[in-house]
Amino acid sequence: MVNMDELKFDSNGLIPAIVVDAHSKKVLTLAYMNKESLAISMEKELTCFYSRSRQELWLKGETSGNYQHIVSITADCDKDALVVMVEKDGPACHKGTDSCFNDEVFQSEERHEFAIDGLYDLLVGRKETMPEGSYTTYLFQKGIDKILKKVGEESTEVIIGGKAGDKAETVYEIADLAYHVMVLMVEMGITMEDVRKELASRHIIDHKVKQEKMGGK
Repeated sequence: MVNMDELKFDSNGLIPAIVVDAHSKKVLTLAYMNKESLAISMEKELTCFYSRSRQELWLKGETSGNYQHIVSITADCDKDALVVMVEKDGPACHKGTDSCFNDEVFQSEERHEFAIDGLYDLLVGRKETMPEGSYTTYLFQKGIDKILKKVGEESTEVIIGGKAGDKAETVYEIADLAYHVMVLMVEMGITMEDVRKELASRHIIDHKVKQEKMGGK
């Protein structure tokens, strides 16, 4: 565990803090901390920054309600920068967007970034606009029964691939299943955050069970 005295603050007594969503791993913002704001952040388990423009401490969410609950803080190898993993209550950017990083500067024509949240957003867009000729549009038009039928069919295909020991086929069918499950989520108004929170709660329970078992030995 790194001690605060080991961290290298700049000539103004500041250290950059890269804030990242603990669940989606999306970079939310870049801010700065001094020793006092870092101490407050660790004590409250809420991000507290130092505003260079106002020259004062700033507890994120104090006025907006968009608090950032700290999961962990990690220093880089030179100990002059921090990564702060958080669970957020609302938008990270003062403009009301999920992240401060929204304006694309460059995109490779050969390499494409994939994110499960991006796929979910694409499916939401399909449901809102219903573009003609889209398979996703077809599913939404057919409704919940058709969507559930496809989820069932793809689940069976995953089982068949897994039972056969065919890794490539199983991966292919898992991808199909994941897509159709996400269509079901959009149809029912279930968000990625809903699922992440449920999985996180199970992780905590599982962790406690493991501790109890270890303690009983």
